[in-house]
Amino acid sequence: MSKATTLDLPFPPRSNPHQAFVAQPNRDWLLRHEGLAAAITLPAYDKWDVPRLAAFTSPDSAADDLALAADLLSFYFLFDDRFDSDLGRAPAQVAEICARLTDLLHGEGPAPDVRTPVERAFADLWGRSLRGMSARWRARSAYNWEWYFACHPAEAAGRLSGRLPDRESYLALRRGTAAMETLFDMVERLNRFELPQEVLHHPVFRRMRQLAADIPSFTNDVHSYAQELARGDVANLVMIVREERGGTPEQAAVQVMREAQTMVDRFVELSAEVPGICDLLGLTPAAREAAHRYVDGLAAWIAGYHRWEIDTGRYGH
Repeated sequence: MSKATTLDLPFPPRSNPHQAFVAQPNRDWLLRHEGLAAAITLPAYDKWDVPRLAAFTSPDSAADDLALAADLLSFYFLFDDRFDSDLGRAPAQVAEICARLTDLLHGEGPAPDVRTPVERAFADLWGRSLRGMSARWRARSAYNWEWYFACHPAEAAGRLSGRLPDRESYLALRRGTAAMETLFDMVERLNRFELPQEVLHHPVFRRMRQLAADIPSFTNDVHSYAQELARGDVANLVMIVREERGGTPEQAAVQVMREAQTMVDRFVELSAEVPGICDLLGLTPAAREAAHRYVDGLAAWIAGYHRWEIDTGRYGH
């Protein structure tokens, strides 16, 4: 795969000064939930450098909140990796696992003494995520987590079929399994603010959020292409672009990165509209600050994830 896999970002990544604080607590959390990491050894996990990703994507969070960010990122990666095995081609089993996790979002599901290691880990994270957040935020976050979990059986069915999805079908699935909406909910939680609903659902903010979600998915597909090809995954945009346009994997990767760069440029254009939107909505100073902090949080995710994925050991760099 070509090394021409970087974006031109006008907002460089920033790192949280508390990064050193979270490395050992994150490792300790994994050891307490060792069944979650059944498919990887700790030395291999250390090469991913998840605390560094947390520091890049939550550069302004307090130390305790950064620790939560690192633990959440560990969960996403390790939960996703469970389906790289034969389990990932058993949609009914995947659906059962995800339904039990969804029940936990709503105060239902298995009792603590009969939970699986994955369920215990998620229950811990969900409980910590809710602290200090409003009922409105909790409901939204629960919905986005449910979307994330519910997409995994469909992804398993796609692996089982072995057929490449078309672009529209790919995006519909990828936007669920990428979990970006849950991560953007956590921009508020990890930085201790909440957006007014008129800001959250404003068309420009919705578009910015979609762009910020798609950009990491596109670039991730480039960096993870070789691994996903080897294990028979089909939900990868490089594969789909090759099917659409022909050519080599390198040419397809260049096209995917070009599309991601176009989205970055559009995100920057839309972000320039934010002050005017705040004026038109008549936002209070506190609400205006929340709006700008949210945009900064989306930009931190774009820049921080991209900086991390370039050389993390997770993708064999």
